[in-house]
Amino acid sequence: MNVHFIAGFGPIVNDIQTSRKLYIDTLNLPLKEESGYYQSETIEGVKHFALWPLSQAASSCFDSNEWPADITVPTSWIEYEVESVEDATQVLLDQGYVLFVKNKTEPWGQVVTRFLSPEGIITSVVYSPWFHEEGK
Repeated sequence: MNVHFIAGFGPIVNDIQTSRKLYIDTLNLPLKEESGYYQSETIEGVKHFALWPLSQAASSCFDSNEWPADITVPTSWIEYEVESVEDATQVLLDQGYVLFVKNKTEPWGQVVTRFLSPEGIITSVVYSPWFHEEGK
């Protein structure tokens, strides 16, 4: 596995309005709302920062708007951009990690494998085609 950069990071939020107040109103992060998901690709030091509602995270990992009661509720997420999600997925499987999704192509074209870190962070190895376009 060869991680090129951290592709994204942000807290998982239970109360979007309270989080919006801190990150947008107080810290003045340039987050734009898209269907309840507040994000930016202009903050230096990270390719993508977003407030990801727990219901959307549950949907992405489990095809349900409810997080499973028997799995630690995450408080944040991080994505590691890799050359091959398939190869990275195999490394994770070989190391014994339990994966929520494997080599899933999201509707926006990103390929992801997701799992929960020991700290309770939704951790993903991803390939984001738009980060590899000329000039990105």
